[in-house]
Amino acid sequence: MKLFRNLAGAAALAAGTLAAAPAVADGGTLVVASTQVPRHLNGAVQSGIATAVPSTQIFASPLRYDEGWNPQPYLAESWSVSDDGLRMILNLVRGATFHDGTPITSEDVAFSIMTIKENHPFKSMFEPVESVATPSPHTAVINLGRPHPALLLALSPALCPILPKHVYGDGQDPKSHPANSAPVGSGPFMLEEFIPGEAIIMKRNPNFFIDGRPRLDEIIVRIIQDESALLIAMENGELDMYPFMAGSQAIGRLQKADHLGVTNEGYAAVGPVNWLAFNTANEKLSDVRVRRAIAYAVDRDFIVKALHRGFSRVQRGPIIESSPFFDESIPSYDVDLDRARALLAEAGHADGLELTVDYIPGPKEQQQSIAEYLKSQLGKIGIDVTVRAAPDFPTWAGRVGGHDFDMTMDIVFNWGDPVIGVHRTYLSSNIRQGVIWSNTQSYSNPEVDGLLASAAVELDPDRRSDLYAEFQQRVASDLPIYWINSLPYHTAYDSRLRNLPVGIWGTMHPMDTVHWPD
Repeated sequence: MKLFRNLAGAAALAAGTLAAAPAVADGGTLVVASTQVPRHLNGAVQSGIATAVPSTQIFASPLRYDEGWNPQPYLAESWSVSDDGLRMILNLVRGATFHDGTPITSEDVAFSIMTIKENHPFKSMFEPVESVATPSPHTAVINLGRPHPALLLALSPALCPILPKHVYGDGQDPKSHPANSAPVGSGPFMLEEFIPGEAIIMKRNPNFFIDGRPRLDEIIVRIIQDESALLIAMENGELDMYPFMAGSQAIGRLQKADHLGVTNEGYAAVGPVNWLAFNTANEKLSDVRVRRAIAYAVDRDFIVKALHRGFSRVQRGPIIESSPFFDESIPSYDVDLDRARALLAEAGHADGLELTVDYIPGPKEQQQSIAEYLKSQLGKIGIDVTVRAAPDFPTWAGRVGGHDFDMTMDIVFNWGDPVIGVHRTYLSSNIRQGVIWSNTQSYSNPEVDGLLASAAVELDPDRRSDLYAEFQQRVASDLPIYWINSLPYHTAYDSRLRNLPVGIWGTMHPMDTVHWPD
């Protein structure tokens, strides 16, 4: 009953925006909509929106970032990097505690970084870290085997939650630890109740280590997989915020609501790419000619203009096109059905073949609609496609993470720097059974491994650009993935809200300064 009591209060608050006096400056409830069901709430061992939004409220990280991509103090009040780039010293704030009252020390920081290194899907994120020394309770020293150009970014909220060692250091597997669904963190909000598939209720941390924060009493993440119902709830004032909205109809519809604002700010570091992934270990798709044939059959322009009504943008490669590392000369595989048929014939499939395509349940326009388009379009070149639905996100993730698929639609983030969000998909060392958003394509190319290894330690921006250009050309030739579009993420919100989370991580960042007006 607690869920409905809280939601009723939130709905009453939101309804008041239409006809009554505003809420007080400090206090109140923020109800955030989500279409995805999180498996758990521990962002140290799980990536993705569904986990990151609540995880960054519950757990604090060493650093946080402002809107200008500048690192800011958080659990670390200051930091320094050695001239050779092989050592970073974090000086922790004093007096910070976990939600159970246990003081946070450098031992927790060391434990967390090494746990993330060993268990997070992004293996390249902390791969250069050899050890974390703890010379004092408030000093952590990160020792690297080689320079790491993305280390500061890797220490930010969406990527480096600091776990309580006294909870997680009990020998249990952190990926399946019972605390993942009942986490003890040190962030601005404390978990009150996690109702799988329905809601995540978080209340104010009264002992948060930043004075005067958080401003809100409560954040509720309400999970509504039916977007039609979600949009009605936004329009009726039952929900206060809908982040990561990518559907063109949804964006246009909520832009018309007088009491709502809609913005595309808050996604600068996300780099969301929508793509079709191939299981290269599959006998049919192991032949690059089949993969190229599929690429030549798909019309990206039709997808972004017709299916997405012009809101999304064409994406031609593994690095988001807004990145300075994107290579404009990458092969684009413009639609050519005759060439596609010829490639299939060369590969021994002149009489056609059968394939399945999966998709993430939830973002229909970006996933299911394209999967259904693929069935129609690939039929023109003799490929009989079965669209395979999943009842929920965990089911889809289990199939793809378990490499139990032919093709799948997917949405994968660049996460601010290629070494964090791009390398993981293409490194042969990251082919990991059961881990979603790793190299689930089973793609392996030693040349690509070498290029990415060099880019991961290169501190000179121009040289990094050259290495990433070579990488993009090589992987575009091998085509383990056909990149389709970047997502047009927007946030709809109650226009009375103040300090909207529009930094580089959006709602995957502590919302300790968000508040209702005076």
